[in-house]
Amino acid sequence: MARKSRKNQIQKQPTQQEKVWQAALYIRLSVEFNSNRGDSLETQRQIMEAYLALCPDIEIAEIYTDNGVSGRTFERAGFQKMLADIDAGKINCVVVKDLSRLGRNAIGAGFYLEKYFPLHHVRFISVNDQYDSETADSGAHMIVPLKNMVNEAHAADISRKVRSQQRQAMQEGKFVGGRPPYGYSKDPQDCHKLVVNPDTAPIVRQIFEWTVEGVSLLQIARNLNIDGVLSPSNYLASVGIITHKKLIGDEGWQTRALNKILADEVYLGDMVQGKTKAVGHKQVQVPPDEWVVVRGTHEPIISREVFEKVQLVRAERLENHKNTNVKHYSQNLLRGRIFCGSCGNHLQRHRYDSGYLYYCITNSTRGKGTCTGKTSLAEQRLFRVIVSIICKTSELIMGNDFRLKRQNSKFVEKKREREKEISVFRREADQNRRFLQGLHESLVSGLLTHDEYLKMKAGYEQKFQDAFTHVQCLQEQQAKLERQAKEYTSLAEQLAKVDGDTELTAQLVDALIERVTVNSADDIVIDFRFENAFDELMEVLDE
Repeated sequence: MARKSRKNQIQKQPTQQEKVWQAALYIRLSVEFNSNRGDSLETQRQIMEAYLALCPDIEIAEIYTDNGVSGRTFERAGFQKMLADIDAGKINCVVVKDLSRLGRNAIGAGFYLEKYFPLHHVRFISVNDQYDSETADSGAHMIVPLKNMVNEAHAADISRKVRSQQRQAMQEGKFVGGRPPYGYSKDPQDCHKLVVNPDTAPIVRQIFEWTVEGVSLLQIARNLNIDGVLSPSNYLASVGIITHKKLIGDEGWQTRALNKILADEVYLGDMVQGKTKAVGHKQVQVPPDEWVVVRGTHEPIISREVFEKVQLVRAERLENHKNTNVKHYSQNLLRGRIFCGSCGNHLQRHRYDSGYLYYCITNSTRGKGTCTGKTSLAEQRLFRVIVSIICKTSELIMGNDFRLKRQNSKFVEKKREREKEISVFRREADQNRRFLQGLHESLVSGLLTHDEYLKMKAGYEQKFQDAFTHVQCLQEQQAKLERQAKEYTSLAEQLAKVDGDTELTAQLVDALIERVTVNSADDIVIDFRFENAFDELMEVLDE
């Protein structure tokens, strides 16, 4: 009875040394400069620190911050780092100023509060909501999902207000885009105003002049590439406006970029915005009559006379193209997968009287001698060669699949071995979890000193984490092995149907082909999706 009395006393009056919760303070601000002082980074921190000053069993282990990130997504650098530290066992308590700082996505927030944190034995505290998962009753647990839904609705309302403000700015003739049009820069004094860029504006004028003179778009692209003029995306990358490689696009000028420039009224000094809108997280085109057009908002680069002449030239070219007796294009089965073996660029597909031709246009767009190869091949011949290579490869694949099926007993044995290992590590993890719970009780009852507790706790936590990691690793390995074997067998079944008379289809290309490299008409190399898959499977079975 005396021991029990002491336990109650310690729980009611914990000493400064009994800090058993390693807490993460999580701070989030939606925009970098928030006018609401109550949500500032420093204020959030002060609120949480003041609260934890009254909690002697909680120690601040780390502070995680996401500045200028929306709460509707959980792909935030600071938040993800905090999760990694929770997985590593460094954090077992998460503290936020209020639930909206955790996130404004009801489903996502619910997952972390109801699944992730409890699974990882993480205590969660929301200071302003007066919520603590360790002491909360059923009523508090019921109110949390409701507050999450309110926070999500608030985020949606903010999003609508932002779109409304953006629309209003467009109607006032303010530029609201992230990157300025080619030929212009953002005014350093006002990011909503465009000013002429002395480096790129002359290029825009030259493009319009050439078009008026009757120079084709392909020839204009060739001229610019030969002169070493950076394309719009590459120019923006050179000045640091574009930083991600995937947004840079092709290295040289393309007719598509020229057409976009020649049709843009921004070069008349007019602001034309709202050409697209977000529908279901995707950008879709908006009809021209719904665009927001404001005249005379900035200095023009092209006169209206030249712009109108160019539109006439473009209209005539379009009309001539419509009047030609042109057959509808068939699907390009190798789009994005076929390359020139000499320069490495994509091969273009061109239609002619009796079919299609794949050829390299590098010398046409970037000047003669840029590509040293002479890559040109009729589609029908190319497809026959690809099918013949697939047929030869199918013999190898089906032979390997037969060998794989003969190894079925090894698969069963390997699965049985892993299941035994998983059971062992699971028992070990459960045992160490119980030991950890017992340590906490021993600390509170006074059977262990604080130093003894920390030392033993670190050892058991490491053992628990090691066992947990081993279980995950073994489960992933087994799932991967079964998936690879199933995919390889499915592949063999598909290839068994391929013969010399088989027609190449989009389904066949998607299932088998990663890349086609054309060095010459007689030298074609195919990189298959299943390369090395069989060797990897056999290697695992032989381990």
